[in-house]
Amino acid sequence: MKKGLKFVSLGLVIVIVIGTFVFLWQKSQPEKIIYEAIDPENGMVENKTVATGKVEPRNEILIKPQISGIVSTILKDAGDMIKAGEIIATVKVIPEMGQLNSAESRLRIATLNMEQVNSEFERQKKLYSGGVVSKEEYEASETTFKKALEEKDNARDALDIIKVGISKKFANLSNTQIRATITGMILDVPIKEGNSVIQANTFNDGTTIASVADMADMIFRGKLDETEVGRVIEGMPLVLTIGALNSQKFDAVLEYISPKGTEENGAVLFEIKAAAKIPEGVKIRAGYSANAEIVLERAENVMVIPESSIEFSNDSAFVYILKGEEKGQNFEKTNVEVGLSDGIKIEIKKGLTFNDKIRGAIVNLKEKETMEHGEH
Repeated sequence: MKKGLKFVSLGLVIVIVIGTFVFLWQKSQPEKIIYEAIDPENGMVENKTVATGKVEPRNEILIKPQISGIVSTILKDAGDMIKAGEIIATVKVIPEMGQLNSAESRLRIATLNMEQVNSEFERQKKLYSGGVVSKEEYEASETTFKKALEEKDNARDALDIIKVGISKKFANLSNTQIRATITGMILDVPIKEGNSVIQANTFNDGTTIASVADMADMIFRGKLDETEVGRVIEGMPLVLTIGALNSQKFDAVLEYISPKGTEENGAVLFEIKAAAKIPEGVKIRAGYSANAEIVLERAENVMVIPESSIEFSNDSAFVYILKGEEKGQNFEKTNVEVGLSDGIKIEIKKGLTFNDKIRGAIVNLKEKETMEHGEH
């Protein structure tokens, strides 16, 4: 009985020892590595650059008064549509006392002169009717009277302009009525009723009453790095992405590249402008931030593979082509000629066929088995 127990115990010890050796041997073996097999595809590769900037009207016009005074009424607000010639605001003229006195004096003198000339003209008219004076003398007196009358009217108009900024003769051309010079949308009205305004002159730009722009003619204004500006030309298509409109995209055409760069944070940037094609019904606000994608190069209907499957060495590129799977995956290192890359996909010009399978990323066997068990 005791001998039997000894044999059983010895057998258990031997089994444990052998099992331990087998376990340690298995653990010491290198883990089997399986790679993903990738098929080359027919596709397109684009090399793009992105310019940041904003969308704004092509022409923003500043409306300024042609006379100094105080804003009496404002008839339009920012955001209103307006046609050329419509009144935006009116200005009340504050006369300068020296000019006012001179104008009043001129009117008084013109009135006295006209009264005197009128009396002389009436006498000449009676004498001409009686045949006492010649026709030439009568016509000369009439001309003098008309000149005096015209001078009086001019003096009255000058006084009206100084006092109220408008004359009865040219009421429709009043400088006190600030009118829009173009048709479009009012972007801003920076003044309020009661503000003093100054007319534009040689020494002063004048006070801005409003800014007006045609919102149907929008452009993208952005900047491009010096390393890429040499690869773009006027007329190239762009795709604008406006974040404020849920990243909606719009087509545009590059129409201007600045001939001079500016340095910003150590980088030389060049300004670009592109005409934006905004569909009807889409409301764009001036100043929206936007990104412009510019396709610098494009390769279509070419063989492409993931760039991560390429191994680069100096100026050469290599892939690993699957040659068999009888005793594990067998790959052969093969030189290939690459073309255009977008950072994710890369064009293959030579060295591969569409029947080849190339080595991709390492497959996680444990994760794969877990997923397969989960599916079952």
